[in-house]
Amino acid sequence: MNKKDFLTELKNALTGLPQDDVEERLSFYGEMIDDRVEEGKSEEEAVAEIGSVDDVAAQIVADIPLTRLVKEKITPKRSLRAWEIVLIAVGFPLWFPLLAAAGVVALALYLVVWVLIVALWAVEVSLWAGALGGIVLAVICAAQGQSLPLMALLGAGLFCAGLSVFLFCGCKEASKGILHLTGKAAARLKSRFLRKECVK
Repeated sequence: MNKKDFLTELKNALTGLPQDDVEERLSFYGEMIDDRVEEGKSEEEAVAEIGSVDDVAAQIVADIPLTRLVKEKITPKRSLRAWEIVLIAVGFPLWFPLLAAAGVVALALYLVVWVLIVALWAVEVSLWAGALGGIVLAVICAAQGQSLPLMALLGAGLFCAGLSVFLFCGCKEASKGILHLTGKAAARLKSRFLRKECVK
């Protein structure tokens, strides 16, 4: 793929983004290709080093704040007519509470997931504290010559330590998974604000 084809496909993939951002990114990647060509590479090699259009477009969309996309999408392209303003004002008691409720429910679900992750990490810390406490108390019992409490505390401490090792892996993977899902959800939400028609 040469420079012209790459930039055309990239422009099509970025349809729906603020026009200033599209022009800035196209200029950036055009200059990047030109720099690589000046280093002695062909246009095709320079384009191949940048990566696929889909990957580049996904990264660009991820870098643009959601607030800019929302503002671009909801800013009217023309002035509203009087009847449209009246309809928005009259419908406000209906559409605004529904919109607010949907936002609150989405936020609550997101927070519940993170509360569960925090609870898992709290259990992990508690297990490590139990392991440390059990071993310390076992040493104290050993110093006092109490063999039965020594065995019980040592066993409990080692049991907590073993559980904490397994739980650590689960906590780590759960946290990474939630961060990954958060990124995908943000990307999907952003894609809702992009038009899908192609630019000729």
